Amino acid sequence: MSEFKDATLLITGGTGSFGNTVLKHFLKTDIGQIRIFSRDEKKQDDMRHELQAKYPEYAGKVKFYIGNVRNIQSVKDAMPGVDYIFHAAALKQVPSCEFFPMEAVRTNVEGTDNVLHAAIDAGVKRVVCLSTDKAAYPINAMGISKAMMEHVIYANARVAAERGDTVICCTRYGNVMCSRGSVIPLFIDQIKAGNPITITNPEMTRFLMNLDEAVELVKFAFEHANPGDLFIQKADASTIGDLAKGVQRLFGDTGTNIIGTRHGEKLYETLMTKEERLRAEDMGNYFRVAADNRDLNYDKYFVKGQVATQSDESYTSHNTKRLDVDGVVEKILTTDYVREELEKLEK
Repeated sequence: MSEFKDATLLITGGTGSFGNTVLKHFLKTDIGQIRIFSRDEKKQDDMRHELQAKYPEYAGKVKFYIGNVRNIQSVKDAMPGVDYIFHAAALKQVPSCEFFPMEAVRTNVEGTDNVLHAAIDAGVKRVVCLSTDKAAYPINAMGISKAMMEHVIYANARVAAERGDTVICCTRYGNVMCSRGSVIPLFIDQIKAGNPITITNPEMTRFLMNLDEAVELVKFAFEHANPGDLFIQKADASTIGDLAKGVQRLFGDTGTNIIGTRHGEKLYETLMTKEERLRAEDMGNYFRVAADNRDLNYDKYFVKGQVATQSDESYTSHNTKRLDVDGVVEKILTTDYVREELEKLEK
């Protein structure tokens, strides 16, 4: 954590699942200050009181800023003295973005542009932005807005690199288990209520990551990024059917009800496209996709022979390592939420 020693870290959307996990990783380190930027005063107040109760000796490190990434002035007000930013603020729910696509644009696209402009103007050293698998070959409004967000990131990274101060990069990951609005807590609530769990399509596949892995991906990107880099974690996947069976094995079988796919859902997730895979670097547990640093002067380039524009296949939840039900059970037990819910049942 030497780079974070005495530094100030700003987390946009900081009261969400990701922000709470970042606090768990950083609070007791030698970091100087963590700024939580979000628009929900109730969540900020809850977080503040929880920190004061559980970590009174560290709670003073955390400062709270009420604002909205859509409002660039509120972003600028939180920026003085910031060294690093984890940009997590976003609209993430696929159905709600499908019905209100311009709201997704205002937060995910324009909001990101506001954060990055403010960061560049303030001389922030590094910014890591959080994206989603749904930005790769997007078919829904949320994914399209996140894909545009990524292009905004790359454009601002190019500008920042020309000025030579702020390094901007991006991370992309799939479903984070037990994050706010995700399916595992819904399954558990349905089982506890004695109701059958609702499955959209048992043959769908989804990547499975826990929140700690999401934070580790962001930290890896922070440490290794060149301007405009995209980082992707290699991740296991399972079918929705096996995920449901894994949850039922732990919490009880109340039956299932197949309800069909929701608005804008895919059969499988893509974390890296064929085009990106062509220029990806395998870094062990992660892929780094370097930025396309060509400019608009195409007439400078003279290419002989065939030009490869894509690799043979994308990196998807269909062709990554597939977990069976036993593997799913082991994976979901790595989450604090599932372990805490099981403890409640034992009392």
